[in-house]
Amino acid sequence: MKNISKEDYLSAIYKLRDEAGEIKPNLIAENLEISPAAVTDMLKKLSVDGFVQYKKYKGIKLTSKGEKYAVNMIRKHRLWETFLYKTLNMPWEKIHDEAEKLEHSSSDELVDKLEEFLNYPKFDPHGYPIPDKSGLLPKHKPVIALSELNKNDKGIIARISDFKSELLLYATRQGLTIGQKISVKEKLEFDGSVLIKTSSNEVSLSKKIASNIFIQKDD
Repeated sequence: MKNISKEDYLSAIYKLRDEAGEIKPNLIAENLEISPAAVTDMLKKLSVDGFVQYKKYKGIKLTSKGEKYAVNMIRKHRLWETFLYKTLNMPWEKIHDEAEKLEHSSSDELVDKLEEFLNYPKFDPHGYPIPDKSGLLPKHKPVIALSELNKNDKGIIARISDFKSELLLYATRQGLTIGQKISVKEKLEFDGSVLIKTSSNEVSLSKKIASNIFIQKDD
């Protein structure tokens, strides 16, 4: 059974809220690859400790205490990912797991130094915004899941979910990168899959994959 820490849960809730709005336990379970029962047990503990507001069959909300804790962990994680990718040239499908280990053992002082060394980056290699020392996120245009776009919609790839290394490896093989312009050529009502066009080729994506790629849509 996977050993998921309190920090992992709070970080997952923070990230999923940004991408999916209201958070339900099954969504956390799916992304952390654990059982819904395990998620429910941890949510009860986090609620008692004052990190989340949680009632059965209702959405989950971070308290101010939980928000502060999650933002600090997210900041550490995304700065370590940036370091591993830009400084050590690690592939972007491998940096998430390594950063997960480093974030838990890093002091705030070390992370402040890391941020300074990296010249205060605003976004990590997967397109996620990096909170500053005060917990503030850089200004950025809103994103929408590729699965929510319609035929002929256009935009740029702003973010690709880093929960699954397999997704990032697949994106690499298909030539999909952050900042790339795309347009939706087809969208099948039957299964929600989409056909997108990039500057170099056309790529067919399942609804599940498209729901983990986020677009800044053209006005």
